Amino acid sequence: MTDTLVMIGTKKGLWLARSADRQDWQVSGPHFLMNAVYSCAIDTRRTPTRLLVGAMSSHFGPQVFRSDDLGAHWEETPNGAIRFPADTGAALEQVWQLSVPAEQPDVVYAGTQPSALFRSRDRGESFELVRPLWDHPHREQWGAGFGGQAIHTILPHPKDTAKMTVAMSTGGVYQTSDAGDSWAPANVGVKAYFMPDPWPEFGQCVHKVAAHPDRPEQLYLQNHHGVYRSDDGAGHWESIADGLPSDFGFPIVVDPHDPDTVYVFPLVADSERIPPNAKAAVWRSTDAGRTWSPLAEGLPDGAFYAAVMRDAFCSDGGSPTGLYLGSRDGCVWGSADAGEQWTEIASHLPDVMTVKAAALS
Repeated sequence: MTDTLVMIGTKKGLWLARSADRQDWQVSGPHFLMNAVYSCAIDTRRTPTRLLVGAMSSHFGPQVFRSDDLGAHWEETPNGAIRFPADTGAALEQVWQLSVPAEQPDVVYAGTQPSALFRSRDRGESFELVRPLWDHPHREQWGAGFGGQAIHTILPHPKDTAKMTVAMSTGGVYQTSDAGDSWAPANVGVKAYFMPDPWPEFGQCVHKVAAHPDRPEQLYLQNHHGVYRSDDGAGHWESIADGLPSDFGFPIVVDPHDPDTVYVFPLVADSERIPPNAKAAVWRSTDAGRTWSPLAEGLPDGAFYAAVMRDAFCSDGGSPTGLYLGSRDGCVWGSADAGEQWTEIASHLPDVMTVKAAALS
């Protein structure tokens, strides 16, 4: 039997939801009560499955926790798993992303605030700074988005371990093709309307980037106003926002079974961060963004004013496609049929900041 596990990170702790059929759910928690959990990961590459959590305590500071028994017990690295070298003059504020590349079984990447990339070679027990990105000449000009200056997207290339894409707010998309020894911006075609030159080399406020492992050269990007696709590995981006009720939003998710199927959760605008017409709806394209249609069956049908953040929408990799999204009013919904029908998994939680899901054998 295969269970599905959903990790729900909030501004006041972590909750875990499990189901044998993706219909009936048992929710446990909180773990790390009063810690802000902005990142988590489910590492199924080895046995046992390892859970990773980036938590921030206002008293003890940030830490990466790990569990090898599905959350029954948690371990931490003394003095913090992630630390900036003394000569950087920087201190870790928050862990915004944890990435477990399938082709590198012991490697974990972390994206942080301030904007930096860290690499672990022991499944998240200790991390080292990827120094060439930190030392990039653009770094001093990277700004802070509304939520802070952070690397929130880490996409290791599924076929070439020397390649990786990261994204940050603000700063945009950067890529390496030499295992992190050098980095270059990859933002051609992404508009930054808030800058004097709206088409800069870097400085875009990218909210999320996603890709399918079977077609890594085709990437999707949700920007601070703008939804884009690249067909050449982020060499150029083109808008795919036509047909959406708005081009503003935070998450973007690619269907695990179809590189041309992509999901977003639109909001009205940066100045009006609620769904259009105050209606909760996921929008799906099955033709790589050429056309879009709403999916709302089972989502709240009354007035809905909450946002869904960049990491609070995900897939579990199962078949049929399982989707999960959490909102800032503390509700989490799941769909076991690629978004056609949604059911509520949890409610009345604190602000949901991240949702990650996976099948457990």
